Amino acid sequence: MTDDATRLSVAGTAAGAHDPTRRVLAVTGTDREEFLQGLVTNDLRRLKAGPVYAALLTPQGKYLADFLLVAQGDAILIDVHADLAEALARRLAMYRLRADVQIADSGLAVTRGLGEVPPGAVADPRDPRLGWRLYAAEPGTGEPPDWTAIRVAAAVPESGIELIPDDTYILEAGFERLNGVDFRKGCYVGQEVTARMKHKTELRKGLVSVRVEGTPPAPGSPILTADGREAGRLFSCAGGRGLAHLRFDRAQGPLTAGDAVVEVEAG
Repeated sequence: MTDDATRLSVAGTAAGAHDPTRRVLAVTGTDREEFLQGLVTNDLRRLKAGPVYAALLTPQGKYLADFLLVAQGDAILIDVHADLAEALARRLAMYRLRADVQIADSGLAVTRGLGEVPPGAVADPRDPRLGWRLYAAEPGTGEPPDWTAIRVAAAVPESGIELIPDDTYILEAGFERLNGVDFRKGCYVGQEVTARMKHKTELRKGLVSVRVEGTPPAPGSPILTADGREAGRLFSCAGGRGLAHLRFDRAQGPLTAGDAVVEVEAG
């Protein structure tokens, strides 16, 4: 790519592009912070410093939804995958009881981009490579970069792909590395199981970055050892790399997924 083309590409992504896969809920009311603090995996006191990445779990410690929380005026915005938004709003309402809390669609669009953070936008707290996000009534009109390739390179799981409701454990999905869980904040839904996995057990499986040689199969396809045992599942792939959920005791040696050869990346 020429220097001129590079500058044009950067300018296009810096303008920001609408992300139609996201929906923004607004939690309002005088009890909003205390309400969410007792439910989600991260410490909402961090909102004073910027966006917070967190999840809502089942009482058994399994993933239900992950989202970014952003303080905006008299509301806390919840930036969540659109496919999970309705179920998340219903689940939050179930916990509301007598708290002064209202949960509604914000009407805001999510615009994402790379490069310098424009006025009003916030940096993605999971990884600097994920750029910035802007919440506004009018969506961005720029050309989006390849977000799948970017998050695969950063080993960031995606709702509905690597993160499966009622199945995934967040520590196996890398939430500690992604600043998505706080072990000092106190109780939240699923906290006991999550804390036990952190302090009393050694993870036997988890999300890892892999090299993929050949045509990747459909996301969620099994990864097999040389003797045909299932070692895990291969999910998002881009540019010869992928994200896999693997059993660590079977992650060595030749691995295949469909017709592709899979190799765990060092480190």
